[in-house]
Amino acid sequence: MIEVIKTDWISSQIAISEVRTQVFVEEQAVPYKLDFDGLDNTAVHWLAVTLQGKPVGTARLLKDGHLGRMAVLKDFRHQGIGTAILESCIAYAKTDHFNRLYLHAQLTAIGFYKKQGFSAYGQQFMDANIPHIAMQLTV
Repeated sequence: MIEVIKTDWISSQIAISEVRTQVFVEEQAVPYKLDFDGLDNTAVHWLAVTLQGKPVGTARLLKDGHLGRMAVLKDFRHQGIGTAILESCIAYAKTDHFNRLYLHAQLTAIGFYKKQGFSAYGQQFMDANIPHIAMQLTV
């Protein structure tokens, strides 16, 4: 069982950093400076935590509707945590008058985002040596 909390960088920097470092920097070999790009303090963040308070997933939403840094710890994947985070982000976007959300999905995650109504557009591209495609959702 998890709880998804809407938060900010100041309040949750340590927990968010812990999840993203494990998933992106350690597991996927994304350079630290690329993942931690200086935009976190301007974003709205979501943090998934277990009932014991362990951070297990996160995502952020920038002011232009760019949803990113979606990460769930390996041992907690395929349990609905990513879906819960994404649903919370979409619900927030609808109430905060966003017209559109967009993201850069790793190719392995396209199906995950399609289930939530995102559609791919444009050409495949590389980001941090990982193939991605742009996706969007009208909210």
